[in-house]
Amino acid sequence: MTPTHSIFDIIGPVMIGPSSSHTAGAVRLGALARAISGAQPTKARIGLVGSFAATGDGHGTKLALIAGLLGMNCDDERIPDAFQIAEAQGLRFEFYEAELEGAHPNTAIFDLHNPEKPDICIMGSSVGGGNVLVTRIDDYDVETDGTLPLLVVSHNDLPGVINAVSGVLASAGINIAGMRVSRERRGEKALMLIELDSVPSEDTAALVRALNNVRHARIVSAV
Repeated sequence: MTPTHSIFDIIGPVMIGPSSSHTAGAVRLGALARAISGAQPTKARIGLVGSFAATGDGHGTKLALIAGLLGMNCDDERIPDAFQIAEAQGLRFEFYEAELEGAHPNTAIFDLHNPEKPDICIMGSSVGGGNVLVTRIDDYDVETDGTLPLLVVSHNDLPGVINAVSGVLASAGINIAGMRVSRERRGEKALMLIELDSVPSEDTAALVRALNNVRHARIVSAV
């Protein structure tokens, strides 16, 4: 069978340049980190790995990451002014060079703070053509590219929790496209990351939060 490709795959995203990986992908990575955290951060400490660190200034990577955290898209004409906009909106940020063995060369580590949300650490990479992959949330291994809405569920690692969450989604007519569960240790805290074909309502999310052994659940929009 001949593989099919979208026009996006062939020519890349519409974007403010110069690089789809270092600019467009970096914007999407920042936007996905913002979406997962649940709010625009007021403080961001961002570690840059590999080529992100080496060319972060010349390719506009730093500007792009901050633009994503501010909620911009990769074609937003305000990206070159992201630092000034961040200052005006009360987002303080700093960058540092990080070493991470085996990491993709276009990787960023976001330590995000908002006084109304728990602090969160998110790691992800720009994997080419404006595409991204988040691989870690706090202490949990995950895998999501941000193209589908998510339900992120913090829970106790006990029998029946996954089935109960799936049951709530099924009752709401929400189809599960993919799921990844990661845990600290057997029987302790775990994180369920569920990719969905449609966005659940807040009422559905509230039903998930009310389940036994669910600590928290939040909806993450696609970016």
